[in-house]
Amino acid sequence: MWPGRAPVASTAGTESGDGRVVVGVSGSLASLAALRAAADAARRSGRPLVAVTAWEPPEGEALYLRRPDPAWARHWRAEARARLDGAFDAAFGGAPPGVGSERRVVRGRPANALPGLAVHPYDLLVIGTRPGRRRPSRLHRGIGARAVCPVLTVPAPAVPRGLRRTLRRMTAEDFALVGR
Repeated sequence: MWPGRAPVASTAGTESGDGRVVVGVSGSLASLAALRAAADAARRSGRPLVAVTAWEPPEGEALYLRRPDPAWARHWRAEARARLDGAFDAAFGGAPPGVGSERRVVRGRPANALPGLAVHPYDLLVIGTRPGRRRPSRLHRGIGARAVCPVLTVPAPAVPRGLRRTLRRMTAEDFALVGR
């Protein structure tokens, strides 16, 4: 079943304390919603939260392997780590309250990396999706085909079109408190 507005999953066997809650984090609004939902699921079930950011060289692995450069690989990994840490700051202001969490940065495609970490049948894999999608994306189909555990899809909050354009153009200074 594909989500409309609410998170959707087959959650048979996910209320036990076994397993982990694994969530894919990219820094998008959808992944922030997924991170919050995953932390809530981990808190309710007493399982640890494992947040994962998967990364690849921007030009892809095949082209990178022609001219590998470890300095660039370290740079891209550091960017992925900063994205993961920034998502925790944006979602919770740091670590999620009331739940043990682990942050992992993994080299690879999310469709391969996420199911590769949620390998126990009692794990729960949480991923975000854009609101209003009628069909699963390639990423969601890939994860669904490889997952051995329940997959929870969480839609991003709907933002009106005009507001989206405005928010895209804003900078951190636009949110600074006046008169501080």
